[in-house]
Amino acid sequence: MVRIVMVRIVLALLIGLFVLVDVAPALAQSPDSQLVAQAQKRRTLFDLLFGDEPTQPAPVQQPQRAAPQQAPAASLAPPKPQVEKAADATRLAVFGDSMAIDLSKALERRYADDANLVVINQGVSASGFVRDDYFDWNAALRQEIAADSFDLAVVIIGVNDRQELKANGETLAPLTDGWVKAYQGRISEFLGQLRAANKPVIWIGLPPMARAQYSAAINQIANVQRLASFSGGAEYLDIYERFLGEDGKYSDFGPDVNGQNARMRKDDGIHLSTAGADKLAFYLSQTIRTFYRGGGVVSAVADPLLGTDAAAMLRPPYQGLGQTRLLEIAGAVIPISRAPARADSLLQAGSAGITGAQFPLDDLLNAPIGRVDAFGVGINPAQTLENTGGR
Repeated sequence: MVRIVMVRIVLALLIGLFVLVDVAPALAQSPDSQLVAQAQKRRTLFDLLFGDEPTQPAPVQQPQRAAPQQAPAASLAPPKPQVEKAADATRLAVFGDSMAIDLSKALERRYADDANLVVINQGVSASGFVRDDYFDWNAALRQEIAADSFDLAVVIIGVNDRQELKANGETLAPLTDGWVKAYQGRISEFLGQLRAANKPVIWIGLPPMARAQYSAAINQIANVQRLASFSGGAEYLDIYERFLGEDGKYSDFGPDVNGQNARMRKDDGIHLSTAGADKLAFYLSQTIRTFYRGGGVVSAVADPLLGTDAAAMLRPPYQGLGQTRLLEIAGAVIPISRAPARADSLLQAGSAGITGAQFPLDDLLNAPIGRVDAFGVGINPAQTLENTGGR
């Protein structure tokens, strides 16, 4: 019995000794050394009595296969190099709403390498000819003309104009007869300022829209703008069919300037995408050639009836003012904002002060041959006298 107790005491002393030998060095180590020591395998009493367990060979690191490099994504075509514009470069101002802002950026890209033409962005988002209380385009144009800030004008506007118009104390519902008359009057005033300042102008129609009802209203507004443009001496660029799909309906996609199928419209179904704006800029550049020849603006031929009460009447178009379709419009366009000078003042020297009621249209048919308002329909006074005498 005593022997067994002695053996247990000896074993307890040996175990305590081994623990002390194993722990003491670790307590004397620095914290960093302790972390390394903890990573190593601890020696147990079994290892001391029967030897260490044979060490496992270090695992052989398998060579990792390099991941295949992906081909770089196709990059967009590099932009045209920017060139310094000439001091006397032609100044092309783009007036209108948010559509004009997108078009200005596209024109800047198109004419980036042309030192003789500089694009001036005059677009105002959410503007139009209806809400002149928000932004008055006629007042703004008056200031730009007074400052002589541009040489050639481009206008695209109307996507915000399907709303009530207030004029002469009345609130007019969209696209009613009174609304159309007041709307056309504001456009005529706008174009009249440009003609008086001898500023050529290109008026751009509106493209089809995604929502059918809204598109129909915008198309009506574009037709009003077309008539006002023809009577106001502006070049009218119709783009409606150029942004239709193959089925003749609205489409988000279409051929770009390179003939590739691309997204032409933004998600709202109203505005043009970058590719669509570039396409419009391409079409517009063909019309710009009428006035811009790489160094200056070609002015239109002077209109001898400009500023008179006969200026707005329908007559065969004269060169350079884009009125090739005037004869397709029935009726005369009568100014509603002012009383112009009489046309007969052109024939009588020193008669600038003559005033009176405007002559009736029948007088045009009775104008003698050779007079400026005969329009090729005049009568022969001698023959009239003979018929009066009964011969």
